Amino acid sequence: MMKQDKETKNTKICPVCGTRVSENATRCLVCGAQLSATASTKKASTLAASRGTPEIRLKLPVAIALGLVFIALLAGLVFTLMQTPDQTQGAAAPAENTPTATATITLTPTTTLTPTPMPTWTPLPPLEYVVKNTDYCSSIAALFGVSVQSIIRENNLDANCTIKEGDVLKIPQPTPTPSPQPTSTTAATAESDCQTITITVEAGWTLSSIAMNYNVTMAAIREYNRMSNDIVYEGMPLVIPLCERKPTAGPTPTATPAPPYPAPNLLLPRSGAAFNAATNAITLQWASVADLRENELYRVTVEDLTAGNGVVVVEYVQDTKYILPSTYRPLDATPHIFQWSVTVARQINSGGSNPIYELAGYESEKRVFSWMGTGTAVTPTP
Repeated sequence: MMKQDKETKNTKICPVCGTRVSENATRCLVCGAQLSATASTKKASTLAASRGTPEIRLKLPVAIALGLVFIALLAGLVFTLMQTPDQTQGAAAPAENTPTATATITLTPTTTLTPTPMPTWTPLPPLEYVVKNTDYCSSIAALFGVSVQSIIRENNLDANCTIKEGDVLKIPQPTPTPSPQPTSTTAATAESDCQTITITVEAGWTLSSIAMNYNVTMAAIREYNRMSNDIVYEGMPLVIPLCERKPTAGPTPTATPAPPYPAPNLLLPRSGAAFNAATNAITLQWASVADLRENELYRVTVEDLTAGNGVVVVEYVQDTKYILPSTYRPLDATPHIFQWSVTVARQINSGGSNPIYELAGYESEKRVFSWMGTGTAVTPTP
């Protein structure tokens, strides 16, 4: 006890850092603080009075390290407190067990439209035609409704389309144009309900003769067979719509004359065509102006301008062609110039023994062609 009191009197404590220094020291060896004799004595007496209390003494490096650790802990606590509200709020939400109504978005499926496939047309095989002695490329092309160039390309002919009697030509069939798709099922149903028959065209038949035979309009036959013109050929299948038959004509109180028909468009032969003495017959062709009535015919006028007596041929036909027979071929050795034209005529009396006709339309243009005589005799008068 005496020894401890002695040590206490010989030392003093720095009031700044608490380091014990010698009694005579004027400056703290640790923190460098200025020591006074009064403070030291008072501090020493204070420490002496409380020597029974345990003291904790730390060195300066340890104190600094602890301070830094304390500051780091404080900074981490502040950071945690700043981040905690959002996390606490998010974590505490499920604890309330309060159901939250969430709107469900129902997606409506979009209907995908399937495009309607368009019909594709397969090219038709060419037809075979045997050339006659009176045929030309232009007349064959007009007969089948194709161009002369297509016949030349199909048969590898020269530019002049040189052909002779007995040649077998391949005639390309025109490609049909697809009709627009029907917009209503009524028309398709009506067509399917129509009573039809299928016939095969024979030699010498024409579209107008078939239409008159079945009492059906030419337009109806063209529509049901998807025809682009009035040309028919031997062996061609045709569908005849019997539901399109024209009604039987009954008694009419007042005759209704048809309006004047337009002038027919002449097709063959072309104006200025020349035929030699070996030609036995010449086919005259023209385009149809309309579906003629039962008492209406085409009036064909052919005049031999070279003959001195003025040979004139007048014929009435139902078809759109007329074959000038060999009986009208000149018999002298000189070429004769023939002039021809077509118009529509209507029979004004009843009976077929002595029909009387009147003009029912405009006359076509007048074309001319030459026909070489045989040189055997004088040209007869028809």
